[in-house]
Amino acid sequence: MKYSKQNFMMSVLGIIIYITDLIVDIWVSVRFFHEGQYVFSVLALSFMLFGTLVVQCFSYSWFKADLKKGGQESQHCFLLLHCLQGGIFTRYWFALKRGYHAAFKYDSNTSNFMEEQIDLHKEVIDRVTDLSMLRLFETYLEGCPQLILQLYVLLQHGQANFSQYAAIMVSCCAISWSTVDYQVALRKSLPDKKLLNGLCPKVTYLFYKLFTLLSWMLSVVHLLFLNVKIALFLLLFLWLLGIIWAFKKNTQFCTSVGMEFLYRIVVGFILIFTFFNIKGQNTKCPMSCYYIVRVLGTLGILIVLWVCPLSIFNPGYFIPISITIVLTLLLGILFLTVYYGTFHPNRREETRRDEIDGKPILRECRIRYFLME
Repeated sequence: MKYSKQNFMMSVLGIIIYITDLIVDIWVSVRFFHEGQYVFSVLALSFMLFGTLVVQCFSYSWFKADLKKGGQESQHCFLLLHCLQGGIFTRYWFALKRGYHAAFKYDSNTSNFMEEQIDLHKEVIDRVTDLSMLRLFETYLEGCPQLILQLYVLLQHGQANFSQYAAIMVSCCAISWSTVDYQVALRKSLPDKKLLNGLCPKVTYLFYKLFTLLSWMLSVVHLLFLNVKIALFLLLFLWLLGIIWAFKKNTQFCTSVGMEFLYRIVVGFILIFTFFNIKGQNTKCPMSCYYIVRVLGTLGILIVLWVCPLSIFNPGYFIPISITIVLTLLLGILFLTVYYGTFHPNRREETRRDEIDGKPILRECRIRYFLME
């Protein structure tokens, strides 16, 4: 494993997107407040606080676990930083500081430096991987609800200001970036997994996630126009099903019972929007069932909305958005099929083992028990 200069630049781009997303979310919330849309302002802030509080909890628990594993005592300064919502920035500081050292300073290939190089690169990769997991949490806990809110406001009023367009674009970029970055980090941190090499697999995976996600979000927004209570009931029902699925699979991601319970709640929330392999097992059948239900649910929402009077919608938006929902869903399923049928790293897995008999040694790390693909 090696942390390259390209990986360092990707980490820098990651924190830029993170900060931009944070600033735009605050900007939109303040804009809603000044326009007298207090409910939307509170919702935007609530989504942001919910996501960041959960992320800080996991970040601090991982800091404690890592310090305990290294034989060190928990430091109160880390607790203070996380209480002040600075956990992610602290992690980025450590990752970029050590990452710069690994990518630009350690160029010697002499035997005296090889072991130290390996340890440094492994440390940086583990730090970056933790960040990618936390960003994935935040993306689906805060970014997806935020995007639904922005789309709802946009379609409700038929017009939007620059801040709302900016929020939609930045949210899409943040979701896309964190999803692909997580997939790359997952495979880079686990030596027994094939890397996601090349541009085509990454782009195909990105489009599969983005199109299926966008189609479902637009469907939920349409359902919110029809009846807010029905839409919220559907989302809560799907959340409950996701939590039950996580408990049924008996996930073992966290060391403490309380954090594991929180993790399963978060997993259930993520499953509202997209599918992840929550136990690292063969999920061909569950994934197929998930997207069959997604297709049926989307078509059901569209049928109900077409039966209802169009007076509750802006006709100039309803028909184009309905067509967009169908097209993005079809494209998402198409890219899903292409990715898993052609580009998934396991499809190119070599069956022979010339140098090592049996299974490769599995490196113990946190992400092994996290969401897989």
